[in-house]
Amino acid sequence: MNWTAKARLSAAATPSQGTKPGPAVSAQVSSNMRVSNSLKEFLWLLSDIPHARILDLGPVWQSTVSFFVDKGFRLSTEDLLRAWKEFLVVEEESLRTAAVGDPGERVSQEVLVERFLGEALQYSGPSFHGVLAWDLLDYLDPSVVPLLMERIFSVLHPGGAMLALFHSRPPERFHRYRIVDNQTIELLPAPTVAVHGHVFQNREILDLFARFRSSKTFVGRDQMREALFLK
Repeated sequence: MNWTAKARLSAAATPSQGTKPGPAVSAQVSSNMRVSNSLKEFLWLLSDIPHARILDLGPVWQSTVSFFVDKGFRLSTEDLLRAWKEFLVVEEESLRTAAVGDPGERVSQEVLVERFLGEALQYSGPSFHGVLAWDLLDYLDPSVVPLLMERIFSVLHPGGAMLALFHSRPPERFHRYRIVDNQTIELLPAPTVAVHGHVFQNREILDLFARFRSSKTFVGRDQMREALFLK
């Protein structure tokens, strides 16, 4: 079964936007291992594409790289949250070091995002069959997310899949994610790169992904939502 046929079948089988979430994710293996049905379906959708290209928006993990390379996929990694925070630090520093008497240029958040995206996610047209966003959107200012989503949408091939995680409440600590196997994600406690910014409600998520043609949601026992979206 090719990619187009799989995407069509998945779109027919998954709930339409605005419907109730899908079945719950299986029980957790341990405190730092998460059984992920959305990852399993993400990989299933990519399985028929020769040398499928995947964009991981988290940090580089050798285990994740090896996992995809062993399957014949091509993986690109861009730690977008860290890049965004470092970009903001540089912008603030430029204001602090402005010449005496020069207040510097205070710009809107939208202009800052446009400047940032002039450097980040620089790909020409649709370049990827899948995007792993993890919980990135939860840690960005809500004003940043719509512009970022436009860019992510533009780099996905038609029929491409995006996997995202959403916290139903602010997490107790900051984690990064790496892939263990076809259905297991490891949550790695890490130094805080950013403070959790926003708990997205169902309607907000549907609005963010309105341009995607279908979605499927899994809710785990920890109430973290895993969402899979098809372009």
